[in-house]
Amino acid sequence: MNKYDIIVLGSGPGGYVTAIRASQLGFKTAVVEKENLGGVCLNWGCIPTKALLKSAQVFEYLKHAGDYGLSVKDYDKDFDAVVKRSRGVADGMSKGVQFLMKKNKIDVIEGYGKLKPGKKVDVNGTEYSADHIIIATGARSRELPSLPQDGKKVIGYREAMSLTSQPKKMIVVGSGAIGVEFAYFYNSMGTEVTIVEFLPNIVPVEDEDISKQLEKSFKKSGINIMTSAEVTKVDTSGNGVKATVKTSNGEEVLEADIILSAVGIKTNIENIGLEDVGIVVDRDKILVDKYYKTNIPGYYAIGDVTPGQALAHVASAEGILCVENIKGMHVEALDYGNIPGCTYCSPEIASVGLTEKQAKDKGFDIKVGKFPFTASGKAKASGNPDGFVKVIFDAKYGEWLGCHMIGAGVTDMIAEAVLGRKLETTGHDVLKAVHPHPTMSEAVMEAVAAAYDEVIHL
Repeated sequence: MNKYDIIVLGSGPGGYVTAIRASQLGFKTAVVEKENLGGVCLNWGCIPTKALLKSAQVFEYLKHAGDYGLSVKDYDKDFDAVVKRSRGVADGMSKGVQFLMKKNKIDVIEGYGKLKPGKKVDVNGTEYSADHIIIATGARSRELPSLPQDGKKVIGYREAMSLTSQPKKMIVVGSGAIGVEFAYFYNSMGTEVTIVEFLPNIVPVEDEDISKQLEKSFKKSGINIMTSAEVTKVDTSGNGVKATVKTSNGEEVLEADIILSAVGIKTNIENIGLEDVGIVVDRDKILVDKYYKTNIPGYYAIGDVTPGQALAHVASAEGILCVENIKGMHVEALDYGNIPGCTYCSPEIASVGLTEKQAKDKGFDIKVGKFPFTASGKAKASGNPDGFVKVIFDAKYGEWLGCHMIGAGVTDMIAEAVLGRKLETTGHDVLKAVHPHPTMSEAVMEAVAAAYDEVIHL
């Protein structure tokens, strides 16, 4: 009863998707989960944060109802109800994964899984074996030595989405996707927010033009931003918290109710038996080949625990590729240069491929086109004219090197660039593909037209 073809350790968007694909391919499959099906993404990450952000967006609409010729009186927020709705959405999604496990005849083994030599997993004292064991244990909020989390005054993303009361002042340390999404949410709800970023630009992995636009939009909405700044120590002894921030102008002490530490993630690879099995780890990541095999036969790893981008859709794609390769199917290794990144603050950010600086550093002769949403009929009509689409092409061959967007709904638009790049689409192909009007998506075509000096609406 305890013998399987495949056991997946962890049931996040990497683990549960892997298990379903394995079952579809005829493997007897089990998934081990110590907490909630769906992992961080469904329960404490991607999904519940989007529910919070939607509440913030609706509240913003109410605040600006007059801009649309509407009159709304006596509206207010109920912070507890907003958090409760978010938790309800997460619970519903987790129940959906339970249904998918049953539908696909996947055994769910509840408990803490630990790898053993000989292709075995110990779960709370019971041993299970499989021909193939796939590690998908994910990651958690990283702690800085200068910023230890106590879960009350210095918190991570998990506590940030389930606070019992709304803070009046909040300091967000780190301006990656998690940091700016929570900064937007709490600012929209009425909290005074300050972002502290160590690097010169917020959202530092994005194209510099995107970073500048988001900073401009955030400042316009009242968010304080400190770049090239570092929190060196915190004092939680009083009612609130005091943060000492080192800047180019010297030290400054900020006071707030809560500090949110959003400085990246730490992989969940401790105490899962990697050392017992002899699996090689480097810089907090499990080393794998292009089909996610570790150095020990029969053991694989996918998702945040491996060196690829720590994104839910990457983990899912890796897991599917991993089990299809185990089945003996012909599969292509994942192209990590064509992975879209999305940030769901307002305005949203979406990007894929090289930034302008990266393209230049690689020696490409480039064509760059930008189309602002201020020139988009749909954006103006919907009251969301902030932002733009920026495209980068190789001037010699027309290869689509990168696409960077900031604006309303751009996370739903980036797939055009991902697919276009996958199919080796040139700028000419995009120009000749008729885009519907009026839409936000026609800004992609307009940006390409700008790159090739054919833009109509600028």
